[in-house]
Amino acid sequence: MREASAPSLITDDPPHTIPQLLAWRVEEDPNATYVERKGTLGATWTPMSVQAFADEATAVAKGLVALGIEPGDRVSIMSRTRYEWTLLDVATWLAGAIPVPVYETSSSDQVEWILSDAGVRLAVVETTAHATLTESVRERLPDLGKVLTIDEGAISRLIAEGAGVADAEIERRSALATADDVATIIYTSGTTGRPKGAELTHRNFISLTREGSIGLYEVCAAPGSRTLLFMPLAHVFARFIEVLCLASRAVLGHTPDTKNLVADLGTFRPTFILSVPRVFEKVYNSAEQKAGGGTKLKLFRWAAKTSIVYSRALDTPEGPSAALKAQHALADRLVLHKLRHALGGQAKYAVSGGAPLGERLGHFYRGVGLHVLEGYGLTETTAPTAVNPPGKIKIGTVGPPFPGASLRIADDGEIQVKGAHVFRGYHNNPQATADAFDDGWFRTGDLGSLDEDGYLRITGRKKEIIVTAGGKNVAPAVLEDRLRGHPLVSQVVVVGDGRPYIGALVTLDAEMLPGWLAGHGLPEMDVVAASKSHAVLAALERAVARANEAVSRAESIRKIRVLTTDFTVENDYLTPSLKVKRELVLRDFADEIEALYNG
Repeated sequence: MREASAPSLITDDPPHTIPQLLAWRVEEDPNATYVERKGTLGATWTPMSVQAFADEATAVAKGLVALGIEPGDRVSIMSRTRYEWTLLDVATWLAGAIPVPVYETSSSDQVEWILSDAGVRLAVVETTAHATLTESVRERLPDLGKVLTIDEGAISRLIAEGAGVADAEIERRSALATADDVATIIYTSGTTGRPKGAELTHRNFISLTREGSIGLYEVCAAPGSRTLLFMPLAHVFARFIEVLCLASRAVLGHTPDTKNLVADLGTFRPTFILSVPRVFEKVYNSAEQKAGGGTKLKLFRWAAKTSIVYSRALDTPEGPSAALKAQHALADRLVLHKLRHALGGQAKYAVSGGAPLGERLGHFYRGVGLHVLEGYGLTETTAPTAVNPPGKIKIGTVGPPFPGASLRIADDGEIQVKGAHVFRGYHNNPQATADAFDDGWFRTGDLGSLDEDGYLRITGRKKEIIVTAGGKNVAPAVLEDRLRGHPLVSQVVVVGDGRPYIGALVTLDAEMLPGWLAGHGLPEMDVVAASKSHAVLAALERAVARANEAVSRAESIRKIRVLTTDFTVENDYLTPSLKVKRELVLRDFADEIEALYNG
């Protein structure tokens, strides 16, 4: 199949902008809960009604007006995921302005580029360190006015500043935007070159969240639906969920610190969660490590295997046998229920995106009772453009087109997208916008295929295809994703362009290393020592052999090089959405790559 479409599910005349969506929710049921805020002690969550939220957002919007923000002006938000982020986001929309997210891990160069390119007039940051960093590039930001700091009372100050602004002014500004006006400018995390500012419209958000509320009703719109956001709100996926909770009536919570994530999941008790595959891999590897060694480890592995076998049996015409059902029930009673409890006890669905999850983990989690709906989307598609629907999951695919979306596969294998959720273009970059479209279809740069049911399978990035000296085309993502699932492995970069065979650079997971060593009866050692350890290298070679089972001999990894430097957001080898900056790695580790072939 070369093309697949899903009809729109929207049959009524919905609100056309995000301020209209908020007003619709207030009118429908002002006392319904939109958000729950974590108490200072962390154990309690306080519900906040749609009306109370709208009132506070209006008060903050008045403060923006009082500080001189005009309709169409840009306001940047640089913060971890917290209630104030969502409050400022909505307040900016109510003031008729355009919020511009900035990752809280951004460097001064990145902050300067985004704020200058977007023409930001007011910057709101979380910490004094963020404020200092922003101020350090002020002389190159002619449009920038004030820098306000959340931790230094920015919200209170805005409310106080706006006390004299009339309600009618916010009502007037809220009504100015049309469906096709820009709602936000999100800068792509940029694995190559300067980040581009994707202009997403109110129509993009409204259409996608309304389609999601209907198409994924049992996930995000059924009574009692609630989710805890821990992904960065600077990422389009989290912004989509923030607006989705307005449209679907789900309750939204925020947690800024992943160190407290398990505790917060336990007290908030979400029914659906959103994450990237790396988090699901970490949860599995940590659970295996906590099992320790000996009988307990054998029990965990038996339960995990039972979970996977049971899930695979669900996809067969006859389903699981009576014996397998009994075995699965025992595994659940002894082991699997603990994983559900770690996620809060009532999470039934998880939406995973950003990279392939892998079939083994998909089956494992479904066997645990958590249905992982693997999906696919980009900043330019306002998040999901394909997702596995509940009840019709095909593990190993990212599902059929999202309601209202169309997908096609170009002659060179590129995935192309069309629909009301596709962005209008790149800010200040007409050439990049023109290059991004092919006869009205957005060119994703990703490679994939559609099966007979219209389900999409991702095979790699067009720009990342490796052509070996023998002329073999190799998509590195398949190998990288499988190898990264090993508890010892943090990151993988597959190489071999113009070379006689495929190799890989591997970094070790410093958090998982001590537990792995203890579980295998090995002495403590740091990453440098582990990179030379015969036992560690042997384990990695076995992991490589398992990864190679997914590809042909010509595409398989022949040699690896273990690095002592991990790839992180902090050292700029990962984007904030945890994608490897491949070109940077290839440049900075050229000697290590050379050693794979001439060492």
